[in-house]
Amino acid sequence: MNTKSLTAIGIASMVFILLAISFAIPGESQSEVRVAFFPNVGHSVPIIGLEKDFFSKNIGEQIKIKKKLFESGPQVIEALFANSIDLAYVGPGPAINGFLKSENGIQIISGAASGGASLVVQQDSDITSAKDFVRKRIAAPQIGNTQDVSLRHYLDKNGLESAEFGGSVFVINVSNPDIYTLFAKKDIDAAWVPEPWATMLVRELDGKRLFYEEELWDKEEFASVVLIGRNDYIQSNPEVVRNWIQGHKDTVQWINENPKETTNTFNEFLKKELGRSLPQRIVGESLDNLEITSDPIKDSIFAFAERADRLGYLGRGQYSIDGIFSNIDSNSQKQEDVVNNDQT
Repeated sequence: MNTKSLTAIGIASMVFILLAISFAIPGESQSEVRVAFFPNVGHSVPIIGLEKDFFSKNIGEQIKIKKKLFESGPQVIEALFANSIDLAYVGPGPAINGFLKSENGIQIISGAASGGASLVVQQDSDITSAKDFVRKRIAAPQIGNTQDVSLRHYLDKNGLESAEFGGSVFVINVSNPDIYTLFAKKDIDAAWVPEPWATMLVRELDGKRLFYEEELWDKEEFASVVLIGRNDYIQSNPEVVRNWIQGHKDTVQWINENPKETTNTFNEFLKKELGRSLPQRIVGESLDNLEITSDPIKDSIFAFAERADRLGYLGRGQYSIDGIFSNIDSNSQKQEDVVNNDQT
């Protein structure tokens, strides 16, 4: 056999090997999973799950976990669009917007938390109900985020409108740390914020909690944090995602069974990642004010989408969030049921 033939065979073999590799590892490499979340109490599942190794135990040592901390949901969605993360924990607002803008390229995989937001007013405030919001300055985080939609929906439901649209209520959208500063200086009258910020405003700045947001919802529950993922990653790495979901569920159970240790672990995480921690009672009370659950509370997601649409946050055309929930976990459960039935 001449040299050209050997060279041709060698090239053909290399091409075959490369093709085999590309089909064996479709999409993003299965050697890692990149997960995003926020350093706050509502995101206890990814924080505790990573700190206690629930995720690594389920997905295996061969899969490297790369965590990425973010400060807002819109930032996370942009990172998902840029393919720089695979899974993420966000509020329902960013999840819905991501699903619509990506044309079903982002899906909700699981719930992570329910509740955990409150309207807090100044100690000397005369605000006792919605009618007292007129000419008041009320803060919420980023425009379009979970608390912003809830605040503006509450105003709309009570016949009020924000000043930017000709109404009588001044809605101020700034980050949670800035809300804390404005509240301390009494530059705002109230704030609609998530935990632990709500409890910090009450315990550290002498604020009054006018109500917990879940009190406004059916059955007093609503999805405040969900686990989402890029659809292409989910489809290319179903086993990794299913194992992540199992680690997620294991973490939820552990948190609910170990509240005190959860508080300690959460604070250790803050000290390690941010160089500071929170008072134990702040973390403990904040955790008490939300429910850690893997239930995505689907009805609340659809209700939230309707509210965001009414506020004009979902564009001018008709919208549909049919298909927003991934069925990868239900498929896994069906497979388990088949195996169990066969064994019996």
